[in-house]
Amino acid sequence: MPGVAAQPLSPVQERANRFLELVNAAFQALYRVESEAQWAAATDVTPAHDAASEIAGKARAAFTGNPALIREAKALLQQRDQLAPVTVRQLERALLNAAEGPMTNPDLVAARIAAETQQASTLNSFTFRLNDKPITANEIDNLLQSSTNLTERRAVWEASKQSGPALKPGLVKLQGLRNGVARELGHADYFALQVAGYGMSTDEMLQLQEDFMRQLKPLYVQLHTWVKHELARKYGQPVPKRIPAHWLNNRWSQNWVGIVEAANLDSRFKDKSPEWIVKTAEQFYTGLGFARLPATFWSLSDLYPVKAGETRKKNTHASCWHVDLNEDIRSLMSVESNSQWFETSHHELGHGYYFISYTRPEVPPLLRIGANPAFHEGMGELISLASGQVPYLKSLGVLPADYQADDTAFLLNDALANSVPFIFWSSGTMTHWEADVYAKNLSPDRWNARWWQYVKELQGVEPPGERGEEFCDPATKTHINDTPAYYYSYAIATVLKFQFHDHTARKILQQPPQNCNYANNQAAGAFLKRIMEKGGTEDWSKVLREATGEDLSTRAMVDYFKPLMAWLQEQNKGRKIGWD
Repeated sequence: MPGVAAQPLSPVQERANRFLELVNAAFQALYRVESEAQWAAATDVTPAHDAASEIAGKARAAFTGNPALIREAKALLQQRDQLAPVTVRQLERALLNAAEGPMTNPDLVAARIAAETQQASTLNSFTFRLNDKPITANEIDNLLQSSTNLTERRAVWEASKQSGPALKPGLVKLQGLRNGVARELGHADYFALQVAGYGMSTDEMLQLQEDFMRQLKPLYVQLHTWVKHELARKYGQPVPKRIPAHWLNNRWSQNWVGIVEAANLDSRFKDKSPEWIVKTAEQFYTGLGFARLPATFWSLSDLYPVKAGETRKKNTHASCWHVDLNEDIRSLMSVESNSQWFETSHHELGHGYYFISYTRPEVPPLLRIGANPAFHEGMGELISLASGQVPYLKSLGVLPADYQADDTAFLLNDALANSVPFIFWSSGTMTHWEADVYAKNLSPDRWNARWWQYVKELQGVEPPGERGEEFCDPATKTHINDTPAYYYSYAIATVLKFQFHDHTARKILQQPPQNCNYANNQAAGAFLKRIMEKGGTEDWSKVLREATGEDLSTRAMVDYFKPLMAWLQEQNKGRKIGWD
């Protein structure tokens, strides 16, 4: 304030500032080097790129996990009462980063980085085969979406599981290595290290996921009952107790897409180019008041499938990268002209605009992250939800202005394709299996059995045939390999997206959440930017409360689907509900 002398900093704060100035600068520089190397390895899988990625990972760990850095951060945190809150958050983040590669045990860290690099290479370069011919991940998804022949569907589904045996040896090795690095800095195991980013214990995180499933179970069993009757009629089969996995269009039964024909919009995108889809996603954000993406996004991203005839292999899982923690933002996708890639493009650019929002001097590089990991995913999911709203699609001309939407069909599709079954996959199967592997050291000779136990019990889905331990079906999911012990973040993100959406629709747009349009509403953009620009500088629960007025809760999600719940109960009269 003018005329008021600045208060001198305490010696502890001055010491912390000097330390963090060095840590932030080095962290950002090494993060960029490693990200560049990982980008090359993900977009062009070669032994040379794998080797460069491994070397860059070791260089980053040599600094972030340096014993001197660990000692100084711990010493400063012992005097946290003399430090500014944002200083404490940076020091805590530095220790979490160190725990991923603690050089208190350099041989262990080197072994982990080498194993991670090899696992990524195996994952990214794997060739699926159907009838002795190569088939891409997009082709597998498209066949599952279009085929009505159960014999063909089973063959395609089984082809999608071929990568499991190839990935299992590396995953077995990583189970021990990941737990080993976590224990170096006092975490019980790798799962405990990851949930520490939420300020929670393993038991607290598992309880939160159980709460999500308990609160949404009444809706889920109604959906499950309706879907298995619809699919039995479609395929001319008796109604099963559990849904056979190859009856569903998603390889892991995580999202139940393509079931509601009245909400199937794929044909509406056939005349749209993949480039139009990505550009339209950018326009969504600029309409909310955000700046255009940096020019380098378009020149450096890898947005479309590998062209026919090219020998290059790339990771097929969509992602967005903050390569330098500054202006270099890229996306890795394989966009095609359909509704799923339309929503995915809106989602991935949500990450990009989150990066842009918190890349400012007030947010140090160590805290250029989401308020918690789920906030990043929640923003992407929020915009994905908004991109599927009928008024928005009309504003783009995807749907004609006089289109008469079947509101129940669109709400049913929202539930099935993006929301409710996903909770029982993410909170249930994925989270519980990885907790067993890392926190309980589940023996690899029980991995597949435990996986299918959870799929059957929690999702009400079963495989089309016996899946013994010669398979490793969990490893076919990208995140099990390259983003381990993280999937609960997607469940929390799903809950968050409905809280953010409910607030935006009711309080800002003043429209019903089930039928609203964010397009060109700068007040909605300002609301989102206020959340995103904080990065990791404040406690996530405080950020959520200040933004929405409530704590983390499924309340908004349950409210969103209340009209659907009543319709389902009417449709399911006289049917046995659920699978127990």
